[in-house]
Amino acid sequence: MNYQDFLQFVPQFISADLPAIEAHVKMAPLERIMSKPNYKDSLPRTAAVLMLCYPKNGNTHIVLIVRNEYEGVHSAQIAFPGGKFEETDIDFSVTALRETFEEVGIHPSKLEIIKTFTEVYIPPSNFVVYPFFGLCRDEIHFIPNPTEVAQIIELPITTLLNDYIVVETEIPISETSSIVLPAFQIDNHIVWGATAMMLSELKEVLKMTFNSKL
Repeated sequence: MNYQDFLQFVPQFISADLPAIEAHVKMAPLERIMSKPNYKDSLPRTAAVLMLCYPKNGNTHIVLIVRNEYEGVHSAQIAFPGGKFEETDIDFSVTALRETFEEVGIHPSKLEIIKTFTEVYIPPSNFVVYPFFGLCRDEIHFIPNPTEVAQIIELPITTLLNDYIVVETEIPISETSSIVLPAFQIDNHIVWGATAMMLSELKEVLKMTFNSKL
């Protein structure tokens, strides 16, 4: 989709209702759906991510990152730019902007947050993640932080809206066990878990927005 055409949908996008759990469960592991954890009882840590929309060659894209390998449950996973809330952050939107700058080199002054999405609880790391949708009006030259980011993935909006990228995949969770769960297949990358759940809600809001104009 042409980026200038996409920008014409922004007012409808901002006012669109969030499908929340209805969208999340489409891409959630079965264990997550069955357990329905009350994360407030676990005193979770907090984080925020930015679903950043921008033009590339005139067309609308969303950026994802491949995290570096490290000793942790999210090693080498695909995610939105983002990270932990710091005490110096005024709110979670500031966290999302700060972490985006730290991870992919886009200064907050070039970004505009236009919508808050539904938070997602991640049981393995005991984090609640607050997603924000933001815009950059100009073409972007990403500067990935080599200590955190192994690769940049630039996802066209039109690809996200196609159902053929939704697959079932088997993910190892230990040396002896694995789970089968829904995921997005983007080229040779598999996007699953919390990031897939956030992408699912974004996809549903985009579909509602575009259909409202038909």
